[in-house]
Amino acid sequence: MKEESAVELPQPLSSGPSAFIPAEVILDEGTGQEVMTEDLLSVSHADHLVSIMRLHPAYLSCFLRTQNALLQADGPLPLSWRHYIIIMASARHQCSYLVKLHTSAFLLAGGDESWLRGLHCASPKIQRLQTLNKLLAHRPWLITQEHIQELVCPGAEPRWSLAELIQAVVLMSHAHSLASFIWGCGIHPEPGSPAEQQHPPASPVGNLSQSSSPLPEKTANQQEWTDAVNEVQLLMERMMMVQQHDEEFSLEEMVTRFERERTESLLETAEVLQSAVPDSISRFVQEPDFIYQDFSPRGEQSPPTMRAQDYSWEDHGFSLMNRLYAEMAQLLDEKFQVVCGLTYHTMAMHTHVDTSTLRKALWNYIHCIYGIRYDDYDYGEVNQLLERSLKVFVKTVACHPEKTTLRMYSSFWRQFRHSEKVHVNLILMEARQQAALLYALRAITRYMT
Repeated sequence: MKEESAVELPQPLSSGPSAFIPAEVILDEGTGQEVMTEDLLSVSHADHLVSIMRLHPAYLSCFLRTQNALLQADGPLPLSWRHYIIIMASARHQCSYLVKLHTSAFLLAGGDESWLRGLHCASPKIQRLQTLNKLLAHRPWLITQEHIQELVCPGAEPRWSLAELIQAVVLMSHAHSLASFIWGCGIHPEPGSPAEQQHPPASPVGNLSQSSSPLPEKTANQQEWTDAVNEVQLLMERMMMVQQHDEEFSLEEMVTRFERERTESLLETAEVLQSAVPDSISRFVQEPDFIYQDFSPRGEQSPPTMRAQDYSWEDHGFSLMNRLYAEMAQLLDEKFQVVCGLTYHTMAMHTHVDTSTLRKALWNYIHCIYGIRYDDYDYGEVNQLLERSLKVFVKTVACHPEKTTLRMYSSFWRQFRHSEKVHVNLILMEARQQAALLYALRAITRYMT
């Protein structure tokens, strides 16, 4: 166990962009270089991040356009402030990869070097974002119109305008969800940066997606290999059953199934030894003990569920953001649509597969963890399609990304390709960001009305 790391280190770290994915897999499957234009990559020159996302070029293209608009385009916040907000947001999840990357970008954008001594040295206006930052990162359902009012109402000094605040909210939610992706894929720091964010080495394990890389070979453990193949077959059969199922349930039964899934999700947490956070991260964090807490704590009054029918991205969030930050609303909407529709019609060794039910189960499970319910979705499908090891991985990466380990990554979908596991992390990242944005935008809507 490396002293400053929260993950297991069974042997020396491997080289390459990822601790979980062999470099040769990334090279073999990493097509789509045509999307990496010089203008887009100049945003942050995040080579390792891009090399992993390149496994899914359609997504990478819209991700880079969004990040370029967020960090480079005209907007109410100075460029240096945008990078600093990413730093303080990334620090909530101990993501030294992003902290280091945006520290350099902050200085290149003319940022005040003294701010890097810690959050207490930053502008008082930036410091006032801390409460919203911690809530967005860990418990977004607690965000209320009062939190918005404290920042934007006349008399709140230094005051945030709504235009500035909406950009800050997108920056923070972007950093939180991107930290989940980085931890979930085991992405190494860039060459030359101190390796404070350490991961276990890559392992010989294989998207809901591509078919270009070979599947894992049979190992000495013949039974384990056979079991993994059988798991894929069982999942295929369950997907077909879900797709053919046409029984309708009452709203009461649908709510019951949601509550059952939400209660069961309380158990899907792996305990991992936490160790000291390095000063280069902790200096940007206030209240480090404020972390994710289950949306429905056992034995406590649960917070009210957000019904998607009452406040959804399509009908409410997009409309509000389109008024306040039009370009970003369009880009985020494209990104959500691309990741939800992303498919190569393959699954492990199978081709011509409709994976829509599996992708939807992943998305809705993540929203369930964050207390968002779809009245027209049967949450019984989540239990049918998502094995426990996958649920543990998803919940850890979505809620406690800094606790992600190689063992968690390797234990689910043992016969699937690495690109398919990256696909899971893309869905996870976008579902998490949308959930956080929905709570923040709902609070802004209530403040404005």
